[in-house]
Amino acid sequence: MASNIKIAKRPAQFGVLVRFRANYSPKGLQLDEDGGAQPHAGPVVRSYFAMFGRVVKLEGWTGLFKGIMPSILSTSVVTVFLWFYIGSTMPSSPGRYSSPATSPLQVLVYSIVIATIGLPVTILINRSITTPYLLPWSNSRYSLRRLFTPTELAKPWILYTTPGLLGAKLLHLVYVVLVLRTFRTLLLPSINKLANGTYDGETRIPSDFTVLRFVTYIIIAALSTVILCPLEVIATRLSLQRNHPTTIPYQAASQEETVEPDEMYAGTEDVIGLRNEYDPYTGFTDAAKRMVEEEGWRALYRGWWVTLLAGILSTFA
Repeated sequence: MASNIKIAKRPAQFGVLVRFRANYSPKGLQLDEDGGAQPHAGPVVRSYFAMFGRVVKLEGWTGLFKGIMPSILSTSVVTVFLWFYIGSTMPSSPGRYSSPATSPLQVLVYSIVIATIGLPVTILINRSITTPYLLPWSNSRYSLRRLFTPTELAKPWILYTTPGLLGAKLLHLVYVVLVLRTFRTLLLPSINKLANGTYDGETRIPSDFTVLRFVTYIIIAALSTVILCPLEVIATRLSLQRNHPTTIPYQAASQEETVEPDEMYAGTEDVIGLRNEYDPYTGFTDAAKRMVEEEGWRALYRGWWVTLLAGILSTFA
């Protein structure tokens, strides 16, 4: 049961995190079209806060709010669904998963709807955040043509076949729901009931709550960062890889000919560098392997402290 689409309340923080994790900065030399070695010319940003400053410098404060419109729309759709189908239940925050305390059938429908919406919405939001182009709110047709290839617009379901992305999202979901939720249920049953809205006890410390159990769960949630952060970073990278015709692999340039030139946020300088679209990751494992080989293992743990804080706060989520 996943919901990672409520980011409208904190678009600046999430937008910087997406760009920091998406930025491609290989350590070694790259090969040009003639096979010659060329140094990497893209931006090298080594911290979340350095990326924050770069965004403000090149795109201004408005650049921090890129992606807010699809975030608001997606959150509104899910909220309306939950209101009419289940009750006044809000979707959870990015990277956090929850299910309503209702009947198994309602939980099943809820999960299917959230999972169906979640993946393409993640792609839409992440691409809106990282695009260098100004996307007018009043011209959705033009904006969609900038964010998606003609293949993706003609066959939207192809987004679900983006190499490795669905696998990364499912692994993250399974770990959070099955592993972390199970530990919380076993170690902190009263807090788990309170988070699900089913605890009707008095406003006092529950009898089954102990400091040892609480600290144990916090340690487990913190150690989970080792697993969850790479999954989040890889999913971010894969969500930016655009799908092109399988008969002519990766012919991105030919698909952009129908899009007229337009204004860019930062002029001629890119806020982040993206991996060459002609040499994409071929799947989840390939993305992890090539990120380590090309950028070092630290690339998999960009923004690790955000994942750590989210894991600790999930104690009461």
